[in-house]
Amino acid sequence: MPDSAPPTAFDPAPPSLPPIRHGGDDAAAAAWPDAPRPLLDLSTGLNPRPYPVGTVAPDLWARLPQAANQVELLAAARRYLGLARHARLATAPGSQMLIGQLPHLVPPGPMAILGPTYGEHAPAWARAGHRVETVTGLDAARATGATTLLITNPNNPCGRVFSPHALRALLNAANGPRLLVVDEAFADLDPTNSLAPYCDHPGIIVLRSFGKFFGLGGLRLGLMAAAPVWVEAMSQRLGPWSVSGPALAIAARAYADTAWITATRARLHQDARRLDTLLTRAGFRVVGGTVLYRLVEHDDAAAWVDGLGRRGILVRRFDYQPRWLRFGLPGDEAQWHRLSTALKAAEPHRRSV
Repeated sequence: MPDSAPPTAFDPAPPSLPPIRHGGDDAAAAAWPDAPRPLLDLSTGLNPRPYPVGTVAPDLWARLPQAANQVELLAAARRYLGLARHARLATAPGSQMLIGQLPHLVPPGPMAILGPTYGEHAPAWARAGHRVETVTGLDAARATGATTLLITNPNNPCGRVFSPHALRALLNAANGPRLLVVDEAFADLDPTNSLAPYCDHPGIIVLRSFGKFFGLGGLRLGLMAAAPVWVEAMSQRLGPWSVSGPALAIAARAYADTAWITATRARLHQDARRLDTLLTRAGFRVVGGTVLYRLVEHDDAAAWVDGLGRRGILVRRFDYQPRWLRFGLPGDEAQWHRLSTALKAAEPHRRSV
């Protein structure tokens, strides 16, 4: 069995950790009770024009998920991801579930996270007994001697991207990690950067989110692509029927809809450029992001959050970098107009404090 193979489940008592605050939650909405409704939530990074789910067979709601539903979804997902021939897929009710469960399959030890990145990774690994260190570059990651390295690719929120060649080289380095975990939640817009075609390697685990690109966050579906030993361990931990029949059917249909996928990628790239133009004109400096959201910088970022919030528009701020804001894409022309109008009205020097 390879060094990176999972042991028996390890489940220590979790340490006390601060809660993670996310954009788009009820607390954010409650901060501006007098803001016009409906709120325009640009904080979450989801495709604002979701995949059209169409009709779902009534019996899928009435019975437990069937093996045929799972087989159909897995076949469509394999083709969509270009999955390595000998790799396997585990399904879960959202990639967040995988983020929380994966650390319990890995022997506790030193692990590094390339950051700053999505805030749920570090607490999940710490709860499972790992010694977590956040680093800012690949050289620093190798210097830690960590046996597990986690990278979000493209990174959330800055959008930094590593090529598959660069990531695979880490596993061949003399002081590199034995296990490389790659969170590809935002990788759908450029499949050439995915490690899915290489994840039959026992030292590579790829996590994918269905909801972000397809705009169906409420459907709750995540995928883990890895060698069979990892997928079997995760599937046993999650248990049977972890994903509903309707979710399996909708996702299978979506992954196979190449016309929608191609058109949506083109539209989202165009919308990201449009948002860059709008935000630049408002005085922001675009410093990164992915196609589904843009990361900007401004000296008065906190004032912008409040000014936009009072006008019913939610954006994401970051405690560790108070000059940063994250803007998701508006979904239709009415939302684009509302954002444009709010940016003009909420500009800090144009309104009273």
